[in-house]
Amino acid sequence: MSPTTMSPETDPAAGQSIPLIIGAVAVTLLLASLGQTIVSPALPTIVGEFGGLDHLTWVVTAYLLASTVVAPIYGKLGDLYGRKRVLQVAILIFLGGAILSSVAVNMLTLIIGRTIQGLGGGGLMVVAMSVVADVIPPRKRGKIQGIFGAVFGVSTIVGPLLGGFFVEHFSWHWIFFINLPLGLIALAVISMALKPKAGAARSIDYLGAAFLTATLSAIVLFTSLGGSTIPWDSAPSIALVVIAVVSLGLFIWAETRAEEPVLPLSLFANNVFSISNTVSAIVGLAMFGSITFLPLYLQTVQGVSPTESALALVPMMMGLIGASTLAGFAMSRTGRYKLLPIASTAVLFVGMVLLTTVGVDTSTWLIGCYMFLVGAGIGPVNSVSVTAVQNAVPRSMVGVGTAGVTMFRQIGGSIGVSAFGALFSAGLTSRLAGISGLEGAHSINAATLAALPEAARAQALEAFVGALHPIFYAGAAAAALAFFFALFLKEVPLASSFRKEPEAEIDAEEAATAAAVGG
Repeated sequence: MSPTTMSPETDPAAGQSIPLIIGAVAVTLLLASLGQTIVSPALPTIVGEFGGLDHLTWVVTAYLLASTVVAPIYGKLGDLYGRKRVLQVAILIFLGGAILSSVAVNMLTLIIGRTIQGLGGGGLMVVAMSVVADVIPPRKRGKIQGIFGAVFGVSTIVGPLLGGFFVEHFSWHWIFFINLPLGLIALAVISMALKPKAGAARSIDYLGAAFLTATLSAIVLFTSLGGSTIPWDSAPSIALVVIAVVSLGLFIWAETRAEEPVLPLSLFANNVFSISNTVSAIVGLAMFGSITFLPLYLQTVQGVSPTESALALVPMMMGLIGASTLAGFAMSRTGRYKLLPIASTAVLFVGMVLLTTVGVDTSTWLIGCYMFLVGAGIGPVNSVSVTAVQNAVPRSMVGVGTAGVTMFRQIGGSIGVSAFGALFSAGLTSRLAGISGLEGAHSINAATLAALPEAARAQALEAFVGALHPIFYAGAAAAALAFFFALFLKEVPLASSFRKEPEAEIDAEEAATAAAVGG
């Protein structure tokens, strides 16, 4: 389809302040990403105050689960009713959850508050990134998405540091209070910057939304709780797998009959949507695995403080921010993107392979270099995926297309943390067997290691490092798989102006596939 440039009267950016909108979106994305990262340093303090160690994981899982399951629903609602009102509702829900979390008097109240936060947080990411597609042409969009990728990178470091600062100098309640000024600023700017979409009678795919929610809930719960809170071979784990499979089948059935499907199956026939999300999910798996276990290595083996271990991730974030920004500018300059995920996943593979060489005495400087490569390998994938998908789907599906990127990345991260955690725990348990003074993998930390005799301590450190190597090998394998899929990404040149429909709307072959799926 040849591009049709829009007239000023139909240009969605007409009459709106682009810098103001970009600033509002950046604040909104920062708000959403801090909601995920700022809590971790406060968890030990919260458990000390409330108890409920067995429910600790739910403080994190509740937010992840809620934000994942609502992402595609928010995307569709934004397409139907306009980004402004949907984004405003998402911010209000997020702030409501933050207020409830900040005044929580027990673990149950905190978990409910985190769930409400997640219900809003899932919309913040999806709808905010979709706003950019409404007001900026695809080719110019690349550098903006690169900058937003940098915002996510910054929050990964700033979140834990800010959380630790509040816990140490004030109270853990402040990690939720801090959301209020940011949220109110974002709400005010969005109210001024965005134009509301004219209302229209549209049908909502309630049945599809319900089945998709059940499917995603079962997947996230299985990957988040399996192997830790519930055994892999337990009845609850098996039940979650069955629910996921059955709900997925029912979701596909519902979508073939819905007038306005919440996640149109035709999108999966679009090469850019399918390949970009596959690569994004695999890279998310590798990313969250490395972020989770490297600080654990630094604290346990190198003996650094939690704050120092968080700072050790700075090289990774520098690589992520730099590569994401450069990739965004390269897309805007050339209008092309295919080589970027291919090159970046190759760099990620090299970084993961180098991490497999980490030993007990490896210098933090060398680890920083390896992590810089890992970050440089991750950064471009995030910015390319959103820009490419938004350019490749019909304008009426920009919201659900953007939601797909977010959803698959979070699912990949959830699977990565769970699978790598199980791999690490099994490897460490087997390696620690026979070392006197240690009860097993769950008892090892810097304090218990320091109390061991020198010989036993050396054995335990080698066991810990040895258990990490399979994780990084798995991360390298994931990077290689992402590289393979990236080779098949169809490149659709980024348009330099707004069009009534994107140049990359499903071609004849893809349309036939979509018809077969829906048939």
